[in-house]
Amino acid sequence: MATTAKLAHPIPPLFDKESRVLILGSFPSVKSRESMFFYGHPQNRFWRLLALLFGEETPQTVADKKKLILSHHLALWDTIQSCTITGSSDSSIKNAVPNDLSVILKHSRVEQIFCNGAASYHLYQKYIFPQNGIAASKLPSTSPANAAYSLERLAKEWKVITETG
Repeated sequence: MATTAKLAHPIPPLFDKESRVLILGSFPSVKSRESMFFYGHPQNRFWRLLALLFGEETPQTVADKKKLILSHHLALWDTIQSCTITGSSDSSIKNAVPNDLSVILKHSRVEQIFCNGAASYHLYQKYIFPQNGIAASKLPSTSPANAAYSLERLAKEWKVITETG
């Protein structure tokens, strides 16, 4: 049974000065917290999706995942810095404190922000948009819980991230 805990985000943002597109999740899953890197659950389609979009092999190591993100001028983080959460359930998030995106926005060339799924988008709209006034776009979640979307259907929606910059 999943436990409920007050947790702080353990993973630093991934970006460099050439990043142009910021992709935000909600809060790291249990598997991501264990691996100390984004989208750590093997059933999450995030890494397979990006590899498909950019015509590359699916990265297996953290180093390869970082290289994939940075080589395509992407940035990666989450909307929430700390919260009370049960397991990996976005719907259980309470007492959310947003991440301060200014660290990325001030030190990169981010032109667009995309949220991976409805939870990330709603949390962004509630906590971050009122602070920074920067609009974000919602993309369908790469989570295995989003079974309505095949990898191919996700790719059609997510193709927009390859069209920036």
